[in-house]
Amino acid sequence: MLNQAVRSRLLKLARDSITSGVVRGCQLQLNLSDYPSELTEERATFVTLEIDKRLRGCIGSLEARRPLVMDIAENSWAAAFSDPRFPPVNKGELERIEIHLSILSKPELIRFSSEENLISQLRPGIDGLILEEGLHRGTFLPSVWESLNEPALFLAHLKQKAGLPTGYWSDNLKVLRYTTESFGEEKNHD
Repeated sequence: MLNQAVRSRLLKLARDSITSGVVRGCQLQLNLSDYPSELTEERATFVTLEIDKRLRGCIGSLEARRPLVMDIAENSWAAAFSDPRFPPVNKGELERIEIHLSILSKPELIRFSSEENLISQLRPGIDGLILEEGLHRGTFLPSVWESLNEPALFLAHLKQKAGLPTGYWSDNLKVLRYTTESFGEEKNHD
């Protein structure tokens, strides 16, 4: 668990990354020597942006392949400017954006004998899932349980996100679970 000072520093880094894009039109450049070792360990993160409690961008990585601060800076930039579902964040939105960070644990393979067995192993509100079948892949962060709180429904929607039919089943289906340490900014909603 990260302490509040570290969480605040990571949220500021995410905001600075987005601000750099809006104001200067370029990515924030980091010097890893400016950060303590706990912030330069390789970690996977997701950055979620919201305006008025509505999604405004979400980009992340499932595998730890770069230092934590770099992953947050680059995913913040990508959530603001490269999420294909949204236009790039503009100056007028900058102050209204709420940033939420999720730091992922290393994914672990779930072993199961049937769809019912898999569903019985899911931990609502705790597990993030990665579903893979051939070239199809999708993930849901643990926060998705807030809107899809039934394990069977959660799995069906994850299949759909991966580009598979909701009723799809195969013995080749691969499912991994991970947890997140999630935190974010809170804006006043008057």
